[in-house]
Amino acid sequence: MAEEQNPQQVILTKLKNSFYNSADFVAKPISWWENEVAILCFYSSIVNKSDVERIMYFFKNNLRDDSLYWGESVYTTVIPLDEKQLAKFLCDGETIVVRLKTKEMIRITLPEMAYRQTEEPASEHVIQGSREGLVENFEVNVSLIRKRIKSHKLVVKQKYIGNETHTTISYLYMEQLVDQEALQLIEERLDKINIDLFYSTGQLADYLEDSVWSPFPQLLKTERPDRIIASLHEGKIAIISDLSTTALIGPTSFFSFYQTPDDFNGRVITGSFYRMLRIFSFILAVFLPAFYIAIVSFHFEILPLELSNQIKSDIENIPYRPILEAVILEMTIELIREASIRLPTAVGQTIGIVGGLVIGDAIVSAGLVSNMMVIVVAFTAIASFVVPSTEMNASIRFLRFPFMILASFFGFLGIAFGAIILLIHLLNLTSLKRPYMSPIIPFNPKAIHKIFFRTPFFKPAKHPKSFSPKEDGK
Repeated sequence: MAEEQNPQQVILTKLKNSFYNSADFVAKPISWWENEVAILCFYSSIVNKSDVERIMYFFKNNLRDDSLYWGESVYTTVIPLDEKQLAKFLCDGETIVVRLKTKEMIRITLPEMAYRQTEEPASEHVIQGSREGLVENFEVNVSLIRKRIKSHKLVVKQKYIGNETHTTISYLYMEQLVDQEALQLIEERLDKINIDLFYSTGQLADYLEDSVWSPFPQLLKTERPDRIIASLHEGKIAIISDLSTTALIGPTSFFSFYQTPDDFNGRVITGSFYRMLRIFSFILAVFLPAFYIAIVSFHFEILPLELSNQIKSDIENIPYRPILEAVILEMTIELIREASIRLPTAVGQTIGIVGGLVIGDAIVSAGLVSNMMVIVVAFTAIASFVVPSTEMNASIRFLRFPFMILASFFGFLGIAFGAIILLIHLLNLTSLKRPYMSPIIPFNPKAIHKIFFRTPFFKPAKHPKSFSPKEDGK
């Protein structure tokens, strides 16, 4: 008769097989009260071994006859043994003690997930103000927000997304200020997410946005806690995850993408001026190349005679139409931009400067493009980079191509037609069912000035409203 296997060894083998004998999975027997044997489980890549040894030594020496196991505390929880929950808790960075005798497991929270220290976001530099940014850790991110909003009205809710990844998604809002309809919509859309792997905020945005096929982002992305706080104060909702330093904020409007913390950290007049300049840059970035193509292709007569003759002499030796000139230069700038992003910082800056100068000079000297087209495309690139939001920046760079094509075939008529289509799209676009062009549509005369002007903080005022959050206390 074959010798019966030790039950303890059977459980150990089963546990290790359940975790596919992963190199960092630790499962070992430990002595318990009254010679009872339990099994200690944890991931050594997530949990500090010395912390486990220290806490185990402490608890072992404090077991008493009238306490068969540790009671529930801040760091421990006793629950019935469940294999699925066991796997989830271990992947969350917890240490588990499995009691074979009572079929219970004791959760010990000793996580040591690796994450970066807070630093200023690379894509959201400010001249004045906070230098802190979000990191890939939920608790750190929430603490950055809570230390700025010391109010019990700040609510944090959690959900888990991804059947395999079990990623923590948290959404924050201010009770009594939040837009309740937008909050309900976010909760409904989060509940409908059913995917195996969740690894980026881009996935989350696809599920939460009203129109994923629109070139315009409908959720504001930021890595700055101060910007999140300002949005929460306006009745918006912020969504953060453990996987990214980027928070999603909604509902948002088109004009929110053109505001920066520097608007409020600096002088009223200068803040207002630069806000208007950024909005004007949208018009330049989208329409300037198309406007130039329309002029040189169909409408030379609107230019002063001297300027007209100068442009004609500049382009007379170019072997193809202005649209091809513009596309060549635009694609060259996009290639240089992509190369400078992918390369290390020092090398990327060199590529951007040297590449732009060398290629620009060579392409003009070769007679492939005109000097005027280089000037137009350079102004356009600068105008597009003024936008504080990287996502809106990408949308603007994309939009100029359809307008260039329309201008090359139909001149000003094509630009006007494209502008009407763009305006109709913007007016019909929504963010969490709220108008994207608010406060223009629907028109709000009390808030319209905030698009262009930064009002001074003379005295405490009512909570600012981007849409229709409830007033505090009502």
